[in-house]
Amino acid sequence: MTRRMRDLPAPRRAEGIIAPAFGRVMTWPYRFGLAGLLRAGLRPWHLTLLSLVSNVIAGWLLLTGRRLVPAVVLAAAGVLDIFDGGVARARGEVSRWGAFLDSTLDRVADVIVFGALFWSLAGQGHRLAAALALVALVASFMVSHLRAEAEAAGIGLTEGVVQRLERYLLLLVGLLVPGALLPVLAVLAALGILTAMQRAWSAWRRVASSPSDPKPT
Repeated sequence: MTRRMRDLPAPRRAEGIIAPAFGRVMTWPYRFGLAGLLRAGLRPWHLTLLSLVSNVIAGWLLLTGRRLVPAVVLAAAGVLDIFDGGVARARGEVSRWGAFLDSTLDRVADVIVFGALFWSLAGQGHRLAAALALVALVASFMVSHLRAEAEAAGIGLTEGVVQRLERYLLLLVGLLVPGALLPVLAVLAALGILTAMQRAWSAWRRVASSPSDPKPT
């Protein structure tokens, strides 16, 4: 059993403020949870869809003005999102379609959660917090879009101070700690913009330093 556990995939390496430390600290807990999911017979798409449903539930709860319960549901959605790729690797079911589906539904989940938060805060008269939630959403889309455009140009672009794991954890802090939502949204908006600028600069540097395409003869 120990050998089989050791052979299971570790958390996928990711850049960011928290992700590298998370990968090192959570390797064995991750493998233990992964073993349970595999034993239960769950497939990657099961976890992806369950994560989306959890985000929909969390968004609905946010619209009702709640904060604590949506945070708990979001935590569950985040755990499912972390494990779907690991299950795919462990089962040998990694595919371009699976990666596309996962990435697309991640963006849908962002729209649901931050859109619901924006709507809830705006309805309560918290205009600044609502605006910051919207900026954080747009910034997260820019970060993802820049990566997609860079990959289309043949450039791998993974750097960034704030990525999906960091956004999840920061948002959980904002929802769980009284009075923390406004400063957390400000941090998410600012770091999201910084990450987008970081990726844009990195992509520009790599494109500028690469040889030009040969002219047709």
